[in-house]
Amino acid sequence: MATLQECVSKYLAELERRGASQHTLRSYASDLEQFQLYFQPPGEQAPPLVEQLTLPLLREWLASLYDRGLDPLSIRRKLAAVRSLFKFLRGEGVLQTNTATRLRTPKTRERLPEILSAEKANNLIDSVEEGSPVEKPSKERDLALFELLYGCGIRVSELVAINLSDINPLGGWLRVHGKGNKERQLPIGAQAVAAVNRYLRVRRAPPNQEALFLNSKGQRLSDRQVRRLVKFYSILVLGDSTIHPHTFRHAYATHLLSDGADLRAIQELLGHARLSTTQKYTQVSLQDLMAVYDRAHPKA
Repeated sequence: MATLQECVSKYLAELERRGASQHTLRSYASDLEQFQLYFQPPGEQAPPLVEQLTLPLLREWLASLYDRGLDPLSIRRKLAAVRSLFKFLRGEGVLQTNTATRLRTPKTRERLPEILSAEKANNLIDSVEEGSPVEKPSKERDLALFELLYGCGIRVSELVAINLSDINPLGGWLRVHGKGNKERQLPIGAQAVAAVNRYLRVRRAPPNQEALFLNSKGQRLSDRQVRRLVKFYSILVLGDSTIHPHTFRHAYATHLLSDGADLRAIQELLGHARLSTTQKYTQVSLQDLMAVYDRAHPKA
């Protein structure tokens, strides 16, 4: 017999052992902690046993999320975390069935990603290269960071995980550690290679520091620090606070597709397990084509 708190701790430890990113660990820890607190409010004595969480109780928890006014995407994320926990516990023999799979998933309207134009992306990167009016500790680092985000379409978690041994500027290749610790090789464009080489010439690191991107203390740059950097430059240059690291991944895929790249090749470059995940970019491109048609065709 195990308490919910014990099960959550064991599952998070297993996620860390499997190589889940820090962002994933934080998200799952937050959602599962809220799930745990719902069934054990502060001040109550006996923590619930996980075997006691019946389907009616889980439905009450799910209803409470709607009562709090959470949007469907947030509810879907929290439900996915609970289902993953129960799946793990079933595999461990703690539960006989994954009751959480019987909860109804809220429907959401599919939202296509906002795409950063090639002109805006290049203007932003050019501005980083030229330097900002506000003093930044490493213009060379920031430029290399932006060039890899847009030039390789990598996730922010993949960016900050890059070690010196993962990048081959001479050969123009980058080894990326993706979701589930899956590795893939990506080509690096000439501009990104030049930016990385410039950064490596000024990079200052303590002994045995393998991380490529470092903060002012010589430690590995975190995903939060990268998000803050992207936001800083985006507001400064474009006056847009909505741009984040994943914006460059969307732009990378869409611009490749618009210029004739094969969808299967884009899937490999992005590290998508399913082609259906990559296919959303075809919808974005079709939207762009329809906009051009509406503007230009006399019969539109």
